[in-house]
Amino acid sequence: MSAPSPAYGLWFLVIINSLVFIIFAFSFAKPQSKRDWRSFGAFSAFIVALFTEMYGFPLTIYLLSGWLANRIPGIDPFSHDAGHLLEELFGWRGNPHFGPFHLLSNILIVAGFFLLASAWKVLYRAQHQRQLAITGPYAKIRHPQYAGFVMIMFGFLLQWPTIITVLMFPILLYMYVRLARAEELEAHAEFGQEYASYAAKTPAFLPWTG
Repeated sequence: MSAPSPAYGLWFLVIINSLVFIIFAFSFAKPQSKRDWRSFGAFSAFIVALFTEMYGFPLTIYLLSGWLANRIPGIDPFSHDAGHLLEELFGWRGNPHFGPFHLLSNILIVAGFFLLASAWKVLYRAQHQRQLAITGPYAKIRHPQYAGFVMIMFGFLLQWPTIITVLMFPILLYMYVRLARAEELEAHAEFGQEYASYAAKTPAFLPWTG
């Protein structure tokens, strides 16, 4: 009888998964300015922290193992399935990859990457024509690329919450808001009343807040 495969210490998977998602996001976001690189760098740090705990060292599981054992009798806290904390805590006993939080996570991640890709096409064309980006996703919100990054990160939080990424998430939200505000000041300085009119009728991040 063969021994079960280890759930953690799989550093090769940490590197591979981190690179796949970072390169995938890079192909959609295509950072150019210092601001672009700051937002992309913060996203990349979140991804590395996530996969480090998912396949490398489960710091969150280690710190919560005693509480989890009391909260969920019979759980093996260091199994891979136990890392899907929301499914475990809400009593999902099937395969966690088919649990409600994991499925919602997949939807948010795919939608986030789709939003990044759609926004980049519009922004690239507008920048080369020295025009304001106001079509496609920019017709609904002023900062679709930042919204896309947030959707992807929140999706991963639902799938595999960790102490570090939960702490990072509001910090990154604040950073993206600050970057967006700086971007708006530059756009207003360049496009003047055209941007003011656009901003007055287009929400910043959530389309239903307009």
